[in-house]
Amino acid sequence: MALFNFLGGEFIDVIAWTDDTRDTMVWRFERRGNAIKYGAKLTVREGQSAVFVNEGQLADVFTPGLYMLETNNMPILTTLQHWDHGFQSPFKAEVYFVNTTRFNDLKWGTKNPIICRDPEFGPVRIRAYGTYAMRVADPGKFLKEVVGTDGEFTADEISDQIRNVIVQEFSQTMAKSNIPVLDMAANTGDLGKIVAAAIAPTVANYGLVLPEFYIENVSLPEEVEKVLDKRTSVGLAGDLSKYTQFSAAEAMNNPQSGAGAAMATGMGAGMGVGMAQQMVAGPWGAVPQAAQPAYAAPPPPPPPPVEKVWHIAENGETTGPFSRATLGRMAMEGGLTRATLVWTPGLDGWTQAGEITELAQLFTVMPPPPPPPAPPTASGS
Repeated sequence: MALFNFLGGEFIDVIAWTDDTRDTMVWRFERRGNAIKYGAKLTVREGQSAVFVNEGQLADVFTPGLYMLETNNMPILTTLQHWDHGFQSPFKAEVYFVNTTRFNDLKWGTKNPIICRDPEFGPVRIRAYGTYAMRVADPGKFLKEVVGTDGEFTADEISDQIRNVIVQEFSQTMAKSNIPVLDMAANTGDLGKIVAAAIAPTVANYGLVLPEFYIENVSLPEEVEKVLDKRTSVGLAGDLSKYTQFSAAEAMNNPQSGAGAAMATGMGAGMGVGMAQQMVAGPWGAVPQAAQPAYAAPPPPPPPPVEKVWHIAENGETTGPFSRATLGRMAMEGGLTRATLVWTPGLDGWTQAGEITELAQLFTVMPPPPPPPAPPTASGS
């Protein structure tokens, strides 16, 4: 009886895996040198795949379900073992369970700034970070290309490699996008889709897919952000003088900082100079300007108006320019009449002098023409 118990312990008849670690991607079933019994039960749960490796060579891959390990269920392993039909014997093979569920909330980020050419700021250095989800799509390829003979493979062991692939593709995408830095926040969704599409062929070579990829933030270096904040503050202030006043008031309200103390001291000195300039000497000594009697000097007269000059058109020719006083003498001498065509800058064209108000006055002050001479009388003949 003990002999049969010993022989029964040499064979494995149930193969299954229950994972409670939440980060294990591949786990090797502990056979410990025992042979797998022909007709043993294999349980592959949802979110798992079972990969059989025979003498270092990939054999069968089992998807979720309950299997009886017999010849008809293991075609590749049967061929590798050179079993004849109906030959029921134990066999030795390594069984790897592969977790095919999603591994969510994995982090990625740029270790060093990425240099891009911005249309507005020129060459800039940017940083970015985000999250992604990873899943095993091809258990056999993942086992051959990544895991090898590792008995317990976790997500941390592949995350660094995936992160390097993401950063490389992200850098190339940003360099080709020509999206201004100020507009990147509005385009992170589209950028994420482009980067995910560029990463897909590379991670597919590992037997993986990235079902989700997110860009959470794209930022500038700290010193550039400070300059940008100042530029934004100037825009909000409206002009440089108001911004200077705002900065001075803000510094005085925070005297604890070194900059605030220095600003307060400088402002105090400036206010003292301003008050001294407002003090003037009066008959009672130095008093503020606002307290002096109101005997200020009258304002200067306004500048004299600019006198117009006139041109005259006569017999197809133009003469001038003439001042208004000259036109007045010409009117008295008969050289200027109401019908004379004149022009000055501001008129649409040549106009008769009598139709212009300021020239019509020249003809109203002229004396009437002299009366004709009296006819001779009869007594004088």
